[in-house]
Amino acid sequence: PAALLAVEYAGDSEPDIVAGFERLEAALRRDGYGGPIVRIPDEDAQADVWKVRKAGLGILASTPGDVKPIPFIEDAAVPVEHLAGYVERVSRIVRDAGTEMAVYAHASAGCLHIRPLINLKSAEGVRQMRKIADAVTELLIEFGGTTSGEHGEGLARGCYSEKLFGPRLTRAFRELKAAFDPNGILNPGKVVDVPPMDDVTLLRYGPSYSTPLEPAYTYFNFDRYNGYAGAVEMCNGAAVCRSTDTRVMCPSFRATREEAYSTRGRANALRAALQGHLPGGLADEELYRVMDLCLACKACKTECPSTVDMTRLKTEFLAHYQEAHGVPLRSRIFGHIATLNRLGSYLPMLANAILRSPLTREVMAALGIERRRELPLLAPVTFERWFYTRPRPKGPFPRGQVVFFHDTYTNFNTPQIGKAAVRVLEALGFEVRLVAKKCCGRPLLSKGLLAEAKKLAEHNIAVLAPFAEKGIPIVGCEPSCMATLVDEYPDLVPGPDADSVARQAMMIDRLIVGLAERGELDLKFDGKPRKVLLHGHCHEKALWGTESVRMMLELIPGCEVEEVESGCCGMAGAFGYEAEHYELSMKIGEEHLLPAVRAAAPDVIIVAGGTSCRHRVERGATRNAVHPIELLAAALA
Repeated sequence: PAALLAVEYAGDSEPDIVAGFERLEAALRRDGYGGPIVRIPDEDAQADVWKVRKAGLGILASTPGDVKPIPFIEDAAVPVEHLAGYVERVSRIVRDAGTEMAVYAHASAGCLHIRPLINLKSAEGVRQMRKIADAVTELLIEFGGTTSGEHGEGLARGCYSEKLFGPRLTRAFRELKAAFDPNGILNPGKVVDVPPMDDVTLLRYGPSYSTPLEPAYTYFNFDRYNGYAGAVEMCNGAAVCRSTDTRVMCPSFRATREEAYSTRGRANALRAALQGHLPGGLADEELYRVMDLCLACKACKTECPSTVDMTRLKTEFLAHYQEAHGVPLRSRIFGHIATLNRLGSYLPMLANAILRSPLTREVMAALGIERRRELPLLAPVTFERWFYTRPRPKGPFPRGQVVFFHDTYTNFNTPQIGKAAVRVLEALGFEVRLVAKKCCGRPLLSKGLLAEAKKLAEHNIAVLAPFAEKGIPIVGCEPSCMATLVDEYPDLVPGPDADSVARQAMMIDRLIVGLAERGELDLKFDGKPRKVLLHGHCHEKALWGTESVRMMLELIPGCEVEEVESGCCGMAGAFGYEAEHYELSMKIGEEHLLPAVRAAAPDVIIVAGGTSCRHRVERGATRNAVHPIELLAAALA
């Protein structure tokens, strides 16, 4: 819809409230309104409506490109009986200036936040802004309104103060300010004697704004943002990333409470680098220190109302930073963990003995890997070897084929997860196919090794696309790996094949829950009661949410699922293994997850979908954690 009006009724009884609804509906129909009128009596659904309204500013500001909804007349208020006429006249003013506007906020107070869409990086945009502001101020005076109904004047509206209040009151404002601030040191130029709003020295983005140090090329495609700088500029400073509630965003800020380590802080640092305010541009060492504590959790991509994707920005930054400074050996080791695991899998007992040895710990410490961490051990038999040497099921396969994307960790470290997935998929009537895939590239992406990650992506897309084009599902068990197929591949290797793979790729729980919702699930369970404490992976929460995981587990009769209200576990792949990040990693884990696990009764099953998350639980709270699909498979009759 072009517009939504939310009307809230309160009363001493439910009949009073219902009567209000009925009066409103009758009045609207009487006036000729023929569209839908939706009643929302449920409190949770009401909360969702108000969340959307609260997020309106960020949603508007998430418009890609240089044309943005600009706040300079958005605080105006008029007597509510004049609101409709005011909005109609403003709309005409904005159209006459050659642009359009976005509107949101609280109509009942006579204060609609109107934001014209303007490109302030152009002289024409600055001219449009001043022309609109002048005309709207005259309109407000005509309607007996004010330029500042809620947020105050400041730089955007202070220059109209004398026109609004007259010379006598303005003189009184100036005298009062001088009495309390004789030296003019408190908020100078924002309360009285405000310069013109189109003074280009006051604009963050003006005609002279430029980003001369923006990279000449990028590994990821940032076209939808008009380039890397445009993606950085998606941050409008709303500061949702500074939240300390139970959101996932932003783990490093929540732990440090330092502005520099919030998503907004990093966006501002990147913008300064691109503008040339940091001497090294994207190779600046101070900028590296700011970006280093980003855990690449992806939460900002969905929790930030402006969809600032700091994970993508950091990954691209690392690639350019390392082109200037070189790639550390530790980063190469972590980035190529799939290759190292494959080599170790030929002699797994020897490889595990080496991993456990004191000498290896000394070498790890010399490379900057925390001594107190234990690297995952290799399984005696890889998942691939088990899959291809087991007795082959004869079928029939009434549901056709499904491609199982067996990630590096499932293949080499935890093949029991892959076995559980195959058991469930075959019980559902699927023929499980493996493809000659390579590592998804997530470890390389996390270390900024984008050229190598791109080669892996090209290979995997080539082997997966023929299945995707036939509509065959591509399922996996590791959230970070599936997130790579869905979120990174279309921008790392743009094209119809990558898009096709992304559309068909999903977590295994989503496939199973989809069947259940269509009434097509025919699994038999053992009937044993179970209590589960579930922790969701950051990438899972950011891209899909954890609802389908919970729904899958609740398919098991007698299974009670409680989800930890936790953010990031603090491991974030290699991040928690790195010595300089150890204390911060532990602090993040101790915020919610680890205390919740320790408080769980011994008979409660700890479930976590991410490899890093399970390691965090096992090492940080000395409890065994299983993958959701393992629990589902174990419950089959």
